[in-house]
Formats: sequence, structure tokens, C-alpha cells
Amino acid sequence: MSETQTVTDFLAALEALDIDRAMTFAAPNMVYQNVPFPAARGAQAVEKTLRLMGRYGTGFEARVHTIAANGPKVLTERTDVLEAGAWRAEFWVCGTFEVHDGKITLWRDYFDLTTVLAASAKGAVKALLTPRPKARTAP
Repeated sequence: MSETQTVTDFLAALEALDIDRAMTFAAPNMVYQNVPFPAARGAQAVEKTLRLMGRYGTGFEARVHTIAANGPKVLTERTDVLEAGAWRAEFWVCGTFEVHDGKITLWRDYFDLTTVLAASAKGAVKALLTPRPKARTAP
């Protein structure tokens, strides 16, 4: 499997909210970091972080616009979509992955925090303004 296919399959597992499958692509020493936040170091810490995000999130999409590899390094330009119930946020992300022996050893995402906060606020307002179906009452 190529390095780009490993990354693509990993992101597909995350889109399916299948953390167990996603972790099959993780090296024991994997590092995951959303810059500028602290890194999760080691597969157990990465899994804990992903499960925590999965506990609150109800959907994830990684729309890959560009993917390129140079040896073990894989770079992605993508739009990530996060969902939690009626809340939804879309924002631009550049990701760096390193893949060795078919396992991801590094996953580092870069994004503009102001853009993420604006997308989050927009998603919150839209969620609040979206009519919810009324509960049915018994006759």
C-alpha cells in the first residue's frame, strides 16, 4: 500500500467514525498534533484523543483537495467538516503525515484558529435557528 493510500484509508476510517479501524494505521509511537495545541504522543494517547472527539462529534468529513507524497511524507490540503448534532463547522486544513512501513508515525494538522472559531460560531447560530421537529404527542 502506498503512503498516500494509507493516509486516504485512515481519513476514510475517521469519516466513518470507526476509531478502531483508524488505529490500525497508527504506529505505536504515532504523534498527532493540531498546531498550535499540544501533541498526543503514542498510539494510546492518539486513540484517547480521537475517542474523546468521537464522544462529542456526530460526523466528520475530510474533503481532500490535494494530496502529494515525497517518500514517507504525505501532504494534504483539505476542508474538514465537523458535526455535533445540528452544529456544523467547515474549515481549511493542511495536514502533514509521515508513513513508515504502512503505519502513520506523524499526523500534524495546520489551520487558522480564527477561521475555525468563526466557522464554529456560524455553525452554532445556524443550529440555534434551525427549526427542530416537534415531538409527537399521544392522541
